[in-house]
Amino acid sequence: MTEEAGTAGNRSKYGWGTGVPHPIDVHVGKRIRIGRLLRDMSLTTFGKALGVTFQQIEKYENATNRTSAARLSAMAEILGVPISFFFDGLAPGTPEETELSAHLEQRETIELVRLYYAIADARVRQQVLEMVKAVAERTSLPEASRAAAKARKALG
Repeated sequence: MTEEAGTAGNRSKYGWGTGVPHPIDVHVGKRIRIGRLLRDMSLTTFGKALGVTFQQIEKYENATNRTSAARLSAMAEILGVPISFFFDGLAPGTPEETELSAHLEQRETIELVRLYYAIADARVRQQVLEMVKAVAERTSLPEASRAAAKARKALG
């Protein structure tokens, strides 16, 4: 068994009794939060749909409580995402990808993406994108512009 899985003579550094959630549980919790916010669901609304309290949703999102496979499946159904959504981006990336990931987890980024895709007209969406690019280029510091270019390249 690995150290993380634990053995009789070798205690796990994560999990119950350690006060330290496993990094995978932390990642899954962040993805639960991102999925909920992309659907513009409050903790209470999501909790009611799942049959738990909003406090329990907070515990899942903060990895205070682990999320069972059955619960994860129910969450995926409610959010309209595949179960794999919760594990996307789990593999460690480059520093640029890590920085980009941190930006993508921010509430304002999630709200911006949600509202952007709420624009029904594809031409208007493209105009909004072009406007945001123009504003970013005019107001960004040179190093921020380079970081944005690297992020765009990383996204493909």
